[in-house]
Amino acid sequence: MNYSALASAIRGYAENTFPDTAGNFTSTDQINTFIRQAEERIYNSVQFPSIRKNVTGPTTVNNKYLSSPSDFLSVYSMAVILPTGEYEYLLNKDVNFIRAAYPHPADTGVPKYYALFGPTTTNALPPELTDELSFILGPTPDAVYDIELHYFFYPESITVAADGRTWLGDNFDTVLLYGSLMEAAAFMKSDTDTINNYTSRYNEALTLAKRLGDGLERSDAYRSGQFRMPNLPQNSGVM
Repeated sequence: MNYSALASAIRGYAENTFPDTAGNFTSTDQINTFIRQAEERIYNSVQFPSIRKNVTGPTTVNNKYLSSPSDFLSVYSMAVILPTGEYEYLLNKDVNFIRAAYPHPADTGVPKYYALFGPTTTNALPPELTDELSFILGPTPDAVYDIELHYFFYPESITVAADGRTWLGDNFDTVLLYGSLMEAAAFMKSDTDTINNYTSRYNEALTLAKRLGDGLERSDAYRSGQFRMPNLPQNSGVM
């Protein structure tokens, strides 16, 4: 389902064209808000592979801090790439552990641990906080190492996609539709039965989405075996 079809379906199901409000909050603005809120809810409920990406960047000698990407949400994994090309995955710890384990700036070496430290700062005087997070490494890098970070992010919304298509819209439009209708029903202050109906349909679709994103996409027949239904008892009544 592309953006045009999704927007039309929202109008049709809701039986509302969402006309402009007094503040010029247009029909498109309203529908886009419903969709973006639904996308955020879904992406925080199911770990689809489509919401992961990876980047590689260098450390700085004698600098234990590492900036995160601008669209970073959370870590999937972090690895240091040694000069030999070998990957060594870092263990996630808290800041206190790293500070206690490597209390002195001269405690340098190949990083083994990392932690989310907090917002990055600018080079201005005085330094200013930014909206992006940073990592602290332990021990402090003693050379320039490439760090490969796999992380979760919010994919481009279907509302701004150039071709009006996204992975979620193409592969699991049901959960996106009913998630948007839940938001639309709240906006319209719909009756309880309508809200409960959309919520129930959304939860059913979300269960199937989790079966895909958190189940089928993380297993295969070789490792996990084929799915088998238990034999039904003879008196089950099933023909």
